[in-house]
Parts: sequence; structure tokens; C-alpha cells
Amino acid sequence: MQFRIQEALTKGKLAPIHETLDFSNLLKGRKDVLSTEPVRVELNVSAEEGIIHVDGRLESELEMACSRCLNAAAVKVDVPFHEQFKQVTVLSPDDEESDEDIIEVVGDVLDLKPYVEDLWLLELPFVPMCTDDCKGLCSECGQNLNERECGCSRGKIDPRLAALKDLFIDDNQ
Repeated sequence: MQFRIQEALTKGKLAPIHETLDFSNLLKGRKDVLSTEPVRVELNVSAEEGIIHVDGRLESELEMACSRCLNAAAVKVDVPFHEQFKQVTVLSPDDEESDEDIIEVVGDVLDLKPYVEDLWLLELPFVPMCTDDCKGLCSECGQNLNERECGCSRGKIDPRLAALKDLFIDDNQ
């Protein structure tokens, strides 16, 4: 996923990038990710007035542990990709005002893989769920409440808030 910046600036447009990348090494040590498929990357590179525009999509499917019941949850990640790059001889200091939407690149070779990896990782769900109405696990016995009810009394009231429970009692009963 590398290309020469000067070639893009000269031609105005490069051939579309179609690649399949394996990001499983990025997920090592994550117990919430059960399995992953390679990420399909489709990007178009164009140049205009010294700015490189990279647009496209990242798509993948993975299996994560449901955050409520711990069963496998199928997750589809479909991310639009849009970045702008500008070739510079020296990176500008952080305190200098610069266009935040344009990433400065030193050198003639631009590798898109780190940008693709970062964006894909940011789009992974923080709280994956197997279904929208997942009931989760019983806090007392650990039974998966999607499979069957367990009969545990889960209506404990925090003693500090017990006085508030009487506020909502209907006097007509």
C-alpha cells in the first residue's frame, strides 16, 4: 500500500488500490475478539494542487464476545476512509498553525497501511452485543438470561438509596 507521491502529483490519479490485509497481529492479547477475517481495502488515490487525496472503504467481519452475555457476536466493520496528505521537506512544529485535515509527509514514499490500521482499530465496537435485546448474565449465579431465567432475586436496593423507593409508591393501591 505504498506509492510515490511525485508520481501521484504528476499523473493526477493512480490505479485503485484493492488489497486484503490481515490485522490479527493488532488484536493479539484481546480476549474480546474471538476470530477475525482479513480486512478488504479499496482506495482511490488522486492529487490536486499539491494535495494527495485518498478515499475509499475498509470492510471486515469479526467475531467478538458479547459485552452482556459473552456469547459470540458477529460484527461487521464498514469504514469510510478519507485522508489528505501533503509532501513537505520538514514537518512543521506543533505550535505552528497548520491545516489539521492535511497530514504532512516527509519523503517521496507514502505508506497507507498505518493510517488504515489506525482507522480500522478505532471503528471496532467498544461494547459489542449479540442482539439488541440481549439480557446478559445473572449477577447472582451467572446464568445466561437469554437461554432461561434462573429464579435469583436480583432486586437488591442499595441501602443508601432505600429511602427513595417509597417516593414512587402509588397511594391509591
